[in-house]
Amino acid sequence: MSKRLVLPVPLVLLALAPAAQAQTPTTPTAPVTPKPEPPKGKASLSVKGGLATKKAHYFAPSQEVVVRGVVKPHVRGEVLTLYAIRRGKASKQVRRSVGRRGRYMFRFKVGNPGAVRLVVKHRRSDRLDAFRTRSEAVEVVNWQAGGGASGVKVLLLQRGLAKLGFATPVTGDFDGLTANAVNVFRKTNGLGRDGYATTSVYAMVLRGQGAFKLRYPNSGDHGKHVEFDWSRQVLVLADHGKPYRAYHVSSGKPSTPTVFGSFHFYSQQPGTNSHGMVYSSYFIGGYAIHGYASVPNYPASHGCLRVPIPNAVSIYNWIDLGDPIYTYR
Repeated sequence: MSKRLVLPVPLVLLALAPAAQAQTPTTPTAPVTPKPEPPKGKASLSVKGGLATKKAHYFAPSQEVVVRGVVKPHVRGEVLTLYAIRRGKASKQVRRSVGRRGRYMFRFKVGNPGAVRLVVKHRRSDRLDAFRTRSEAVEVVNWQAGGGASGVKVLLLQRGLAKLGFATPVTGDFDGLTANAVNVFRKTNGLGRDGYATTSVYAMVLRGQGAFKLRYPNSGDHGKHVEFDWSRQVLVLADHGKPYRAYHVSSGKPSTPTVFGSFHFYSQQPGTNSHGMVYSSYFIGGYAIHGYASVPNYPASHGCLRVPIPNAVSIYNWIDLGDPIYTYR
């Protein structure tokens, strides 16, 4: 009887493996196409509102800030996040989508006084790579100022008052004429009669509020006229329906009151006359607008409209003969 060679099972399988592999068809693997990188983006950023220097924008507490910019390339619907950063931490986050032509806008209110940096960021998406804008410095301030003060807070107060149409120097020094401008602003807005800039004054000026509202905005053949409001003791030069300059004034005392009505300037006298009237512009009889040494916060003249002597020349030069003036209670 012949002996048969019996192989272990594993060896049998190994022997058959090449044959099995040869009979199994292979499917070719399709090459993997790498996902395209999203385009790199960038965006501009500008801050609107408040008052600004080259270094920062200044706002009153709880004032609204508007942040605008344009994203390039324009991918509408992408989400941006505005970060308000205080002491290295994000104190506020606001999200908005990119709109038409890549434009975006955020509106929010700043909080309490302090330094804030604003920056807009975009997280990477399938359509646009991550990016961030440059940052803008914002100072939330609760200022007040009076005679003798100087610096940025006085300079911005003066700029804001001038922008609203109040006659003031813009020097950064709180002098007598600045106090007059603050006094006129306060009289215009029912904040008392004083030349000290309180926190309420600053809050309004930083918000661009408090301009004198003309009673006769559409008057004047050449688009200019003068108004005197007796109740507030304020004189206003108006140009094309807007207050151009508002001045501290003292009108006629009770025994010699200023006349009320509409008139036209008919004569002007430069220099100083024998009565101490400086650069006078007459609108009826002997009644004129003129500079004078004493301009108190109450009616004290003989009927004329007294203004501080440093303001007299500019008022005189602005008025043309024939210009209308309206005096009213």
